[in-house]
Amino acid sequence: MEATATQTATKSIPISPNTKLEEVVRIFNLQQRNRQKAKNATASERKAKIKKLISTIFEFRSRIEDALYKDLRKAQVESDFTEIYTVLTEARFAVSHLNEWMAEVEVETPLSMLGSSSKIIYEPKGTCLILSPWNYPFQLPLVTLVSALAAGNTAIIKPSEYTPHTSAILKELINKAFSEEDVAVIEGDHSVSTELLKLKWDHIHFTGSPAVGKVVMRAAAEYLTPVTLELGGKSPAIIDETANISAAAKKLTWGKWLNVGQTCIAPDYVLIQESKKDEFIAKMKETLTKSFGTDPHASPDMARIVNNKNVLRVKGLLDDAVKNGAKIEVGGETIEEENYIAPTILTNVSLDSRVMQEEIFGPVLPVVTYKNIDEAMAIVNSKEKPLSLYVFSSKSKNQNYVLNNSSAGGTCINDNIIHITNPYLPFGGVNNSGMGKSTGHFGFKEFSNERAVLKALHSGSVSTPLWFPYGKTAQTITNFLMKYL
Repeated sequence: MEATATQTATKSIPISPNTKLEEVVRIFNLQQRNRQKAKNATASERKAKIKKLISTIFEFRSRIEDALYKDLRKAQVESDFTEIYTVLTEARFAVSHLNEWMAEVEVETPLSMLGSSSKIIYEPKGTCLILSPWNYPFQLPLVTLVSALAAGNTAIIKPSEYTPHTSAILKELINKAFSEEDVAVIEGDHSVSTELLKLKWDHIHFTGSPAVGKVVMRAAAEYLTPVTLELGGKSPAIIDETANISAAAKKLTWGKWLNVGQTCIAPDYVLIQESKKDEFIAKMKETLTKSFGTDPHASPDMARIVNNKNVLRVKGLLDDAVKNGAKIEVGGETIEEENYIAPTILTNVSLDSRVMQEEIFGPVLPVVTYKNIDEAMAIVNSKEKPLSLYVFSSKSKNQNYVLNNSSAGGTCINDNIIHITNPYLPFGGVNNSGMGKSTGHFGFKEFSNERAVLKALHSGSVSTPLWFPYGKTAQTITNFLMKYL
């Protein structure tokens, strides 16, 4: 996550202004005092907050689009679909299902506790910190906020300083929609994030890199604060010999170069059965031309790398790959002063090169061949468990083999990235790619404490025969329970 990484960028990179420490503490204390009121909010009151967010988003729509263009040069339709619409659908889904989610869940009580009843109630965790990144600077903080509000929490959002225009609009929008005792935005660089992490939160939700995720987790350990970590990694796309190559190329072109590759679940590299490589490369070139023209730099649909620091990082991966024998099939052009790197496809890529070891998070796609599916799975499983894994195959046997011999936060079969748009599915990573789940009911539960409640008889107790002092009756009952119940 760039928002909390050590500041090494040049002065040419615009960043958000720092919020003063005393202001951070004042808002935090205000929300702490408001926790109980937020907890006691009815479903109708919580839904009203989310509906206010929806209406305010529509009010700010054109300004959000403008901010995203200034920060990332996103096309309007891309901003609308991947940033604004995604928040709206999450919010509407929560409003539609909140009564159901908040309802107490009656559960069975074993015979050994005869006369008692049991249930689970969902109570909010309290005051939550949402640390969000720069790649989807509007969508990611607000999708998470919807879950926090639905569960009855207060929340402070710390957006990335590397998308200052969007962060400023986000702050203005939140101030318009909410009282700061419910929701607030704190702007600033890594030093502000460091101070925020020193406070005693009830839950922290972080989206960013595994490296910074470890920093967040260490800070949370000071107060044993629960965390949700939405991280990343190298998400593979596996294409076997039975796949529809033309369809795979079209889908992967969209999934990879959406937001110019700056998507945590973008296909990071392709593993393709060697007999299909040439056809795949040809189809990818054809699809890229249809998508962005012969000069992608001039395409209004090609976004930009967030800043020069990340341009140099991705360029470094590309240069290292070529130095180690990789062939540039298409692309490779870099215009540093415009934060532009052309859509690039690499073949003959060494597995030891940096581009196959580090998350790319940019418009470079390595294509690696394999002879058999076991070889492909060996490459996947030699790396950390990815946030997503994609398999393109017309054979159920091969699809299931990949599923059964890998582990990932999420998977699409014969497509990529679209699983995140299904609110009935959990979103999250596993191990190095994250912990905890987000969106929909899963997001609601992530920001809730599932509280166990057992109601016993008004007088007496099923444990009465086992009270002190122990005697023969206690032993007889224990023997019976052990044998039969």
